[in-house]
Amino acid sequence: MSQIQLTPAQRKEHRSEAHHLDPVVMVGGDGLTDAVKKEADAALNAHGLIKVRVFSDDRAAREAMFQILASELNAAPIQHIGKLLVLWRPTPEREKTVAEDRMPGPRDFKVLKYSKRGGQRPEVKTLRVLGNQRLTAGGSVKRAKPKQISIKKQSQT
Repeated sequence: MSQIQLTPAQRKEHRSEAHHLDPVVMVGGDGLTDAVKKEADAALNAHGLIKVRVFSDDRAAREAMFQILASELNAAPIQHIGKLLVLWRPTPEREKTVAEDRMPGPRDFKVLKYSKRGGQRPEVKTLRVLGNQRLTAGGSVKRAKPKQISIKKQSQT
């Protein structure tokens, strides 16, 4: 496979994005094994932009590993600085999987509402619960999570 060719501007943009990343693949004393290549491929599929840390003191060996990884994984070599290698490959489109048991949209629940007077029958009510709501033990509908208010707004009220 051939590696992806990028313009200097694209390479610069990916370098800036990779600045805050932590290394996700480590190359140890055994060098560039099949397991390391497999992990790097999985990381590229998941993240697109990855850092690889090489625990070797030989700069020529690190440069060779950088080029081998880029060519075999069909990735663009972004940066080789010290013992860190940065690689980029566009992430593949993921198909959305919807669980069969998942029910989208609102749900209807039947709730028994007891009368305040003791001798009357309980009333059956149908309540619609949206995705961000929950049904309480008392039979009322509430938001699932309380709406967050910033500290600044809390101090104003």
